[in-house]
Parts: sequence; C-alpha cells; structure tokens
Amino acid sequence: MTSSSLAVRELPLFPLPEVVLFPGRPLPLHIFEFRYRMMMNTILEDDRRFGVLMVNPLDGEIANVGCCAEVIRFQRLPDDRMKVLTLGQQRFRLLETVREKPYRVGLVEWIEDEPPSEDLRPLAHEVEQLLKDVVRLSGKLTDQKIELPEDLPDLPLQLSYWVAGNLYGVATEQQTLLEMQDTVTRLKRESEILTSTRNHLAARTALKDVLK
Repeated sequence: MTSSSLAVRELPLFPLPEVVLFPGRPLPLHIFEFRYRMMMNTILEDDRRFGVLMVNPLDGEIANVGCCAEVIRFQRLPDDRMKVLTLGQQRFRLLETVREKPYRVGLVEWIEDEPPSEDLRPLAHEVEQLLKDVVRLSGKLTDQKIELPEDLPDLPLQLSYWVAGNLYGVATEQQTLLEMQDTVTRLKRESEILTSTRNHLAARTALKDVLK
C-alpha cells in the first residue's frame, strides 16, 4: 500500500524542538502553553490524537513528516496545566497547514513502509545482535548492569522503529529514519550507526582495561 492510497484527514499539530516520535514509542509531555492546553482539551473530547512534528533548533524549520500521538492517560494540574502520556501511532506527511490559531492544524496523509521484497529477519537479527553488543559494552564501560527490555519487538518493522526511537542526541538522524518508507533501508542505516557505536565503545573499553 502506497502513501497515495491512504486516507487524508485534518490533524492538530504539536511542533517540538528536537523531538522525533516513532510508532509504538511513548512520549510523556507537560502541557502548559495556553494554545496547547486548548488543543488537549479539544482532542480529549474527540479521538485523543494529534501530530508531533520536529522543529529544527538551528533554523526553526518544522518537518513535514511526523508521527501521530494518542493520549493514553493524563493528569490535570493547577492552572489547567496537564501531564499526558502519549503513544506513537501512524506516521504522516503534512500536505498543508489548514490554520495557525489558536493552534496549528494540518491536512495530513498517512504513510507506511513499502512491502518488503526480501526476508528481513536476517537483517533484523544483525541489528538486534549489535544492540546487545552496545548494551554489553556500555555496561562494562560504566560498571553498571544494563539490559535490553524483555519486550524488544520481534518484527523487523517494529524493531526498526524501536531502535530509531531510542537514539539520543541525533534528532536530525532520527528524522531521516522516520521519513524512510523502506524497512530495509532503515535497518541498514541503524546497523551502520550501531556498528560505529559498538566500535567506539569497544575501543574505550579496551583502553579502560589497559589503564586498570
């Protein structure tokens, strides 16, 4: 199924600096700005969904591909502030901005990865093994016990989202991974990132062992 065959709808939008949400990943938020308090009160009476788009802190540019977030639970605070826990749902492409006030609303189309033309399990297994190596080396380097979660996704597509969502300090790279519509390409890029990280950690660990 290609993006052109998917539904188009209006969606309230929440641009966030250097935040990239992926399907299946949680995103806790503290809502305090008046316009977003209005937005939350509105969507809580509807389907509890809004779109998260990354804002590039360097130029203020708002990405045109984001991820729909669904409010899973919320807590009202004094002054109508709110703590909400959201979960990433479908990815979308922003087609046009319908209005800016009182909060941004856009016309979006849902996007999905193209159906794979090859068995993704070997590549997913490679990425999972690299993850284990990174976690093991990180634990050795910091003298801490670090483990991968037991609910690590089994399916290659969901695993690719999990890995991308757990990269830190590289929002631009995450945005690139979010925009990809090919699971193979996303997993291969994640393999490259994890391989580089593993090699860096291995070198630091070896140096630490020498200096003991």
